[in-house]
Amino acid sequence: MKRLEGKTIALAGSRKLEEISKIITNLGGTPLVRPAQGTVFLDDSRLEDDLRELVAGKYDWFIFTTGIGTETLYKTAEKMGVGKEFLHAIGQAKVAARGYKTVNMLKKLGITPVVRDDDGSTAGLVRALSAHLTKQEKVALQLHGDPAPKLISFLQEQQAAYKEILPYQHIPPQQEVLDQLVQEIISGKVDAVNFTSTPQARFLFSFARESGQLDAVLEAFATNVVALAVGKVTAAALRDEGIERIVVPEVERMGSAIIALENFYAEAKSTI
Repeated sequence: MKRLEGKTIALAGSRKLEEISKIITNLGGTPLVRPAQGTVFLDDSRLEDDLRELVAGKYDWFIFTTGIGTETLYKTAEKMGVGKEFLHAIGQAKVAARGYKTVNMLKKLGITPVVRDDDGSTAGLVRALSAHLTKQEKVALQLHGDPAPKLISFLQEQQAAYKEILPYQHIPPQQEVLDQLVQEIISGKVDAVNFTSTPQARFLFSFARESGQLDAVLEAFATNVVALAVGKVTAAALRDEGIERIVVPEVERMGSAIIALENFYAEAKSTI
């Protein structure tokens, strides 16, 4: 018997759905496509103005939170003809980074952060920053079109003059899809939900909270439904929402996450 036999897995992402669905089917499971992320698009309407300000702004800190956002800022600066000035402005400041992809992207640009997280999460970045960022410093904060309330709260506590730069914006997913997924979670029609990014967790739990169904959703995840996260950052977002039982693969890849779920069910079965 295949290890995902009889299991229904909801896919909250929007990428590689055919590939992941095939893996689940081959393992005996049933995939359900329930995109909870919405649409991500490059918002270049403000980006050029933001970059001009960054280049001239004499910031004390640059905080980068995603590799793709960091790369987009640099490529846009190059396209504007201010690539060297952008790197010079960063070189004159202290740099903090969240996540290995961000650190790797900065390394390609010849930049070594003085502060980085210890676990891939925004909370980890805040912990690291707390020993370095002093009161009333000027901070440029790159986000990925998704709020970072803990980081923003920390900057406000430090009375920082911060500027948010969001190269990418998220359009929320369809409410009907979120409602359908919430009902399937509460009723036990799905055995697991596969989360591949933090916005998926934020949108799903915000909808559950606003519709008065958060307690029922949390109860389902604590008992019958398994939360599957592609990596540490997504897992941290789920923990922030109150989820304690989370399956996370050692290798942060979508296919690896499904194999980790397969192993989770195999181990659970062996203890019965």
